[in-house]
Amino acid sequence: MPRFFIKTYGCQMNERDSEQVAHSLIMRGFERAAHEIEADVILLNTCSVRDMAEQKALGKMGMFSQMAKRRPEVVFGFLGCMAQARGDALLVGLPHLDLVVGTQKFHRVADYVERLLEKKRTRRMDDPRFSICDTEEEIGSAETIRDHELKQRQATAFVSIMQGCNMHCTFCIVPRTRGAERSRSIEAIVFEVRELVARGVKEVTLLGQIVNLYGRHEFPTVQGKSPFVQLLEAVHKIDGLERLRFTSPHPIGFRDDLIQALADLPKLAEHVHLPVQSGSNRILKAMHRPYTAERYRSLVDRIRQTRNDVAITTDVIVGFPGESEQDYAQTRALVEEIQFDNAFVFRYSTRRDTPAAVMAGQVDEQVKAQRNQDLLSVVDASARRANERLVGRDLEILCEGPSRTNTARLMGRTRTNKIVVFEGNPEYTGKIFEVAIKQANGFSLYGTPAVQTSSPAHL
Repeated sequence: MPRFFIKTYGCQMNERDSEQVAHSLIMRGFERAAHEIEADVILLNTCSVRDMAEQKALGKMGMFSQMAKRRPEVVFGFLGCMAQARGDALLVGLPHLDLVVGTQKFHRVADYVERLLEKKRTRRMDDPRFSICDTEEEIGSAETIRDHELKQRQATAFVSIMQGCNMHCTFCIVPRTRGAERSRSIEAIVFEVRELVARGVKEVTLLGQIVNLYGRHEFPTVQGKSPFVQLLEAVHKIDGLERLRFTSPHPIGFRDDLIQALADLPKLAEHVHLPVQSGSNRILKAMHRPYTAERYRSLVDRIRQTRNDVAITTDVIVGFPGESEQDYAQTRALVEEIQFDNAFVFRYSTRRDTPAAVMAGQVDEQVKAQRNQDLLSVVDASARRANERLVGRDLEILCEGPSRTNTARLMGRTRTNKIVVFEGNPEYTGKIFEVAIKQANGFSLYGTPAVQTSSPAHL
């Protein structure tokens, strides 16, 4: 029975895509390998948002050249965003690479893998390279990311509700790698979530490139509610679902109906990841981000007024072309003012075939690094303060299983998406209960289950 290994780079959407590929392979009789050295099929699901992610994937595939010489029957493949952007050019420098599959063809991977394995098994010399490259667009591909391989006691799941992006931020390659916006039907999404809940899932995160613009081209606004809010309400009604999240939204899609939904839908978790990218209006305009820093501040204020104890996290890019010291100072001031619970700070990375790549005023890498470290210090301080305010409180967590850094302990997430590490019975996995927070350390909280005498079955 052939075994496969998938390594995923990048975002949660990539993780979801990899899960779909894994499901399709398992349904064909493949087994998941614990390590790449044990696999008959090795697939790297790639990211193109930053150059570092591409270089990691290329470097990893390059390292497999020696394995390919020892085991020529192994299939090696690139999937996802970098595969979509580079296509068959990837085959040129990697003679052992067999498969390149783009972002609209994940549902074809199992077919291609079986074909390649058969060719290698029979050693058909009429096709010595055995390579397949498929990066063509496919109508209906958004509906193909719908199957799940759940682990035992898995209580959280990602659900892809749309693919693609039409915003064309000048720094971003996603419209090229993921294509235009296309959304699934509310009925199909609700059916998928119901199936997940029936299998024990308690928390679902809805995924989209710009998730709150879901359905704007396919479905009408009804009684002042956007298709996305209609979807939130439909999913919220599912019996047995305890928590609902979504990521990542865009500030321009955060309108009155969505803010009202935060107030009206108690299953919506108290966490909003709201990318700002810059605090300089001049840079925001150059990025093609159609809002101002003032509008962003106002939106954060409205969200915080609507939902008590909401956690706000964000994305920020430093060193965008033309970013002056004054522009950076405005970004720093905004981050300091808003006091985010956490933020992902990125140094601008040139992406081929994007407008920003050819803009004047490219910022020196050393300056980018200095600004990155400086802004991270601001973020770390605000995150630490946010966590320290929670010490002494009892917080509801959903236990996800062993801690990644210490498997002797368990970890869970609060409704505000903060990680809580604690000691407890493995039977707690998949259950919701309160933990008394004793300590804050960096980005994690540490505590004790508030009802230690209860059996896990009764939590």
